[in-house]
Amino acid sequence: MKPIEEGTLLWKPNQDRINHSNILTYMNWLEEKKGLSFKDYSSLWEWSVNDIELFWESIWEYFDIQSATPYHSVLSSHTIPGAKWFDGAKINYIEHIFRNFNKDKTAIIHTSEIRTETGEVTWKKLYQDTAALQKTLRSLGVSKGDRVVAYIPNIYESIVALFATASIGAIWSSASPDFGKQSVIDRFKQIEPKVMITIDGYRYGGKDFNRTEVIREIQSELTSLEATIAIPYLNTEEQFDGLKSVQLWNEAITYTSEEITFEHVEFSDPLWILFSSGTTGKPKPIVHSQGGMLVEHLKALTFHTDLHEDDRFFWFTTTGWMMWNYLVGGLLTGSSIILYDGNPAFPDKRMLWKFAQDTNMTVFGTSASYITACMKDDFSPGKEFDLSHLQTISSTGSPLPPEGFRWCYDHVKEDLSIASISGGTDVCTAFILGVPTLPVYAGELQCRGLGVKIESFDEEGHAHINEVGELVITKPFPAMPIFFWNDEDGSRMRDSYFDMYPGIWRHGDYIKITDRGTCVIYGRSDATINRGGIRIGTSEIYRAVDQVKEIADSLIVDIPLENGDSFVPLFVMIKENEALTDDIVLAIKQQIRTQCSPRHVPTEVIQVQDLPKTLNGKKLEIPVKKILMGQPLENVANKGSLSNPESLVYFEEFYKEKL
Repeated sequence: MKPIEEGTLLWKPNQDRINHSNILTYMNWLEEKKGLSFKDYSSLWEWSVNDIELFWESIWEYFDIQSATPYHSVLSSHTIPGAKWFDGAKINYIEHIFRNFNKDKTAIIHTSEIRTETGEVTWKKLYQDTAALQKTLRSLGVSKGDRVVAYIPNIYESIVALFATASIGAIWSSASPDFGKQSVIDRFKQIEPKVMITIDGYRYGGKDFNRTEVIREIQSELTSLEATIAIPYLNTEEQFDGLKSVQLWNEAITYTSEEITFEHVEFSDPLWILFSSGTTGKPKPIVHSQGGMLVEHLKALTFHTDLHEDDRFFWFTTTGWMMWNYLVGGLLTGSSIILYDGNPAFPDKRMLWKFAQDTNMTVFGTSASYITACMKDDFSPGKEFDLSHLQTISSTGSPLPPEGFRWCYDHVKEDLSIASISGGTDVCTAFILGVPTLPVYAGELQCRGLGVKIESFDEEGHAHINEVGELVITKPFPAMPIFFWNDEDGSRMRDSYFDMYPGIWRHGDYIKITDRGTCVIYGRSDATINRGGIRIGTSEIYRAVDQVKEIADSLIVDIPLENGDSFVPLFVMIKENEALTDDIVLAIKQQIRTQCSPRHVPTEVIQVQDLPKTLNGKKLEIPVKKILMGQPLENVANKGSLSNPESLVYFEEFYKEKL
């Protein structure tokens, strides 16, 4: 596909879409109830970050947050870390999921490579199963503050398990069954769980993976574990021999007439523990609060994703990625959520688009890499499938290049809101998002989220516009983690986010904020390419390389040399039945020279069989850079956090032979 200029206007919402948007309803409410009038999103955002107490108080009131006790203050102080939100309030995230449900309406639509028939679960069924499992967990001694862990795919049971856990104030943490043994041990052992919920195996790309032996080995390391709830998923007759105090799922959700009893906890009490990717060292256990997640997910999914009760919200994710938690939050809005467990490209990349057709999907959430892969396969989902219900395509995981935006309009549907979003595990949300009332520009994220004071800082800590800088948050934000588990003095969390600018959150991404309020993410700031004093984000390099049709994927790093120069190798994967020729190398360099700059042409282009990625599909630029600077492989990457750890061996050999 030919390049398209970043910032090209691609789409504007019509008046009908604007009139039916949740954010316009909120703005009208602010004018009627608070006497606050805003002419556009930009002025609304400015108010939301300059008067954050009033803004978040309006969110509490607008969504009618239910609390067993009143809060004393909206915000204790503006100091971060340490700011405390809605002190005195006692709430429950799951209570707000169920508070106004329509028992006969579809809550969850699900399918997988194993359960090939798409199932629909009503709110009544979801409530009954949650109530029954809650009773089972209580009978196992689970109470407020206990940890329940799940080694489970993105299936219906995973939602029930989370809801039953959090409804009693216990703390949830999950890992996808494609995580390796040591990766799961490194996560769960840190938080000392009382109960584990697990499957026997899973299917991916048509291949079965039995995990029972791995689960036994994991449990042998979890000395705190007292009981197991087991789901026969891969094999219906699996016996689960050797696991601790096993109860089968069907027994655990045997329903009589129970109702869910909601444990009201402090606003800042833990809801779940998410883990960093753990590419170096043990993954960081990041703890998010019940209240912080509640108000943030209501805000982001209602106003930015624009979910209504008749929407069908899908994101391709696993339980090991924060987008699963974000997807589950869609139920707060009363919309239906859609789950899929399996390979998104099996038997080919058309599968998810057919799934969108078959489920009447309205919001299609995926990764930028999936969209660019579809773009390179050169097919048109909009011509092959009925996507008349589809209103929004949203992507995350890495920056969506401008060509990816245009491909969606040319090959999926002309009338779409394309929302490239950014956030992360650290906040379990997106804080740069879309909004249905704004136009879409190629390569640009539509807006900074309401209530999040995001700025672009230079090295001296000065904010600037239309310049690339560090993504920072300069005021408190409810979705910031409350602490890291076992980080008693808070030093690990301070070192992670507040080391560069004291009292200001540094996220670790390069960002440009335009004068119209849109944003462009250029990749991780610690992976930037610096040639002759000119910095460029790796996403810009990848965008240029993606224009060469023979390239399947690429990874670039900048290795400083003792003479003050640097070695910049570009590693490329070639499409099947292709080879890296001199003409292809020339085409790659020409694309980078013209789209980026002559200074950023790589020193060398090297073909590789595979590129190392995390289990969530993110490229490992920093570990590769460290290996090529001479650090031992075992010190730079936790193999259990990688989808293809064997790929790192190549870079170790490359260092020994060439550097």
